[in-house]
Parts: sequence; structure tokens; C-alpha cells
Amino acid sequence: MTPTPLALSWVTHANGHRDFPLQNLPLGIFSRPGQAPRCGVAIGEATLDIEAVLAAGLFDGAAKAAAEATRGGALNAFFALGRPARVALRERLLALLGEDSEHQQVLAPLLYPASECHMHLPAKVGDYTDFYVGIQHATNVGKLFRPDNPLLPNYKYVPIGYHGRASTLRPSGTDVRRPKGQTLPAGQSEPSFGPCARLDYELELGIWIGQGNEMGQAIPIGEADTHLAGLCLLNDWSARDIQAWEYQPLGPFLSKSFITSLSPWVVTAEALAPFRCAQPPRPDGDPQPLPYLLDARDQANGAFDIELEVLLLTARMREQQLPAHRLGLSNTLNMYWTVAQLIAHHSVNGCALQPGDLFGSGTLSGASADSFGSLLEITEGGKHPVELASGEVRRFLEDGDEIILRARCVREGVASIGFGECRGTVVAAN
Repeated sequence: MTPTPLALSWVTHANGHRDFPLQNLPLGIFSRPGQAPRCGVAIGEATLDIEAVLAAGLFDGAAKAAAEATRGGALNAFFALGRPARVALRERLLALLGEDSEHQQVLAPLLYPASECHMHLPAKVGDYTDFYVGIQHATNVGKLFRPDNPLLPNYKYVPIGYHGRASTLRPSGTDVRRPKGQTLPAGQSEPSFGPCARLDYELELGIWIGQGNEMGQAIPIGEADTHLAGLCLLNDWSARDIQAWEYQPLGPFLSKSFITSLSPWVVTAEALAPFRCAQPPRPDGDPQPLPYLLDARDQANGAFDIELEVLLLTARMREQQLPAHRLGLSNTLNMYWTVAQLIAHHSVNGCALQPGDLFGSGTLSGASADSFGSLLEITEGGKHPVELASGEVRRFLEDGDEIILRARCVREGVASIGFGECRGTVVAAN
């Protein structure tokens, strides 16, 4: 499942690559001009065509069955096979791409420059649920609206979530059209309609579901981790002024459904294994999770140590050839609930999860201002603008602004892996 921690590939540009060394091998769906979308694997600056490798006869047994399940331009059928299929395909790819591979001459023509590959969503998402597991973000936002009671009583008992809109999930690079909607201007008693004026990003983790469950059959917490296919980056773009007017009493609606951006590569649970760790202990006085959400193994090894970064690049910064401005540097250890707890809770009422379903973690802010995951927090609702090297300031996002999310796993003695980027540029409302 895991190569030698520092093993090398004959694909030399993969060795030491920031995101995609041999130890990663994330899966995605790509296309080239004139070709239908198909499954690929990221290795360094290239994409390996899995269907072409299959046609070359380099898969057999369980790995062949797994590769065949990736056909059709979506990974749902592959996700449905679960962990054994992922392991079989991964082990064969490690052998084929390792520096001692005897198939280099056959494989070399099947590697396409990543710059020539157009990326699609990895799976057909039937359902998308956005959670709220970043307790620091929940606290920061709560303080803006309820200074004396930022966290509602259920937060530390229930993994809070809402049903999102799957139809507007889009891969990295898709433009973000500024939404229109109803807002209630300050000092007014009646709403007005027009373009959002307080457009924001949210730094989140995307969670891909592998095997599902039958309706009426809950997934036990001790087994929930086996239903995780992999992770990606997720930007839950948010129209804060629309949100403030519409969210009571049923929560986000049009303020969140206009687009959600995803990084296109699925970093598998197996690639992430070296970066698992204990779930951070809850602060003194916090309640213990109810029994259906509590598993000793999950508490000991159910968290992920993933560094998360947000960058802003404005149109003027591009013109002045300035580097992107870092807005925040956070970590998935800021999750109050584990991925397994999210899966167990989502299914506990009998809800049927399906292969290719997607969860959002919720905004993963840290404790300090330089680790916040949204402009709403950084600027305290627009009160304290961000100053940029271009001479500009930002309270919220303006047309032409590009948000870039990055993630990286780092541990001493192990090759670092990353997620690639999740990008989106704001364009004017229609």
C-alpha cells in the first residue's frame, strides 16, 4: 500500500515534486483535445492515462478489475469497490512507476504533460453535504452575530451540516460568476435585489465517499473510516450579504449554491495513511461524544495532519507581476469532528450514502488571524480591510480577484505529498 517512504520513480520530475511524487498517485478524470474524459493518475508534472495502460495489458487480477471500474469518465463505480480495489490499483501503479519498473518504454508515451490535460470533476455527485466542523470558524462567526453566545448548545454534540447543491460543483479553474440575490441594506426595513457586494471564500476539505450503505442501515463509527475514498480541496464560495438575509430559520440557500470549487485530484485514503494522527483532545469541560460517535481507534488515528493555505491574486497584482498574497495558513487538525464521525452521523438516521457523494468539512480556521479561512473572519465582517502590496485593500472579493487553495502533507522521514491547487477567479454578475 505504501512505498518505501522516500522511494523514487523513473518519472524523474516526480521525485521531490511538491504535490505528486510516487507516494501520492491521486486519481482524477481528464481529457485531451478530441478525446472523451477518462481516468488519469497524477505523477510529477504528468498525467498517466489509466485506460491506455489497461489497453497495453499491464494490469491483471484485482488491479485490472479496479482499472476497468474507472472507465466511463467518472470514478463512482471504482469508489463503490472500496478499499481492496484502491489498494490493488495503487500497488500495481507503484510497481509500474517505481524506478526499477521494466515497463518504462511502454509507459512513457502514455504520460501526458499536465498542462495539456483538461480536468473534470472526479465523480458524478448525487448528493453534497456541507458540514461545520471548524470550531474556531464557528466561534469567530458566532461572535459577529452573538458576542455573548457564539457557539449554540448543540455544536459540541452534533456534527452540524446542511444539504448543499451538487449541480453547481465545479473543478478548479472554473470562473466564479458573482451571484445576484436579495439583501437587506443597513438601516433599511425592506430588501433590495442585485449583485452580491460581500463575496467571500471558505477554506474547506472535500471528502469523497467510497462504498455506501443501504437505506435504513447506519454505518457504525468503527467501520465508518472504510467508507472514505479520499480527500480534495473545496472552496465554498459564499455571498455574505445574501446569507445574512436568508439564513434564518433554515440555514444557507442561495448564498452558497451558485458555485462550489473542487481541486480535481482525489488523494486516496491509502496515500494519506502516513499523515494520520490522533484527534486533538477536546478542551476541558467539553462533552464527550455520544457512544455512536465515539471509537477509540478513530480517536487515536482518525485525524489528518494537512497544511492548508489560501492565496489571493488580484487583477492589479497580475498586471504588476506581484506574487499572490497569503491570506491564511491553517491545518485540518482544526476539525472538531473526524471524517469517520461525519460519516457515522450522516448515516445514523438511515440516510443512504452513495459512492461519489461529497462532504465539505466546513471552514477550517485556526486560532490566530493569520490562520483564518474566510474574509468574513479576517476583516471582522469588513471592519478591518486586508492591505495588499499593490496598494489595494480588500474587505470582500472584487471582480478579477482569484483565490487559490493549496494543501500539503509533511512529516519527517516521509515524502511530502500535496493536493494540487483549487483556483477560482471572480467575474462580474450577469
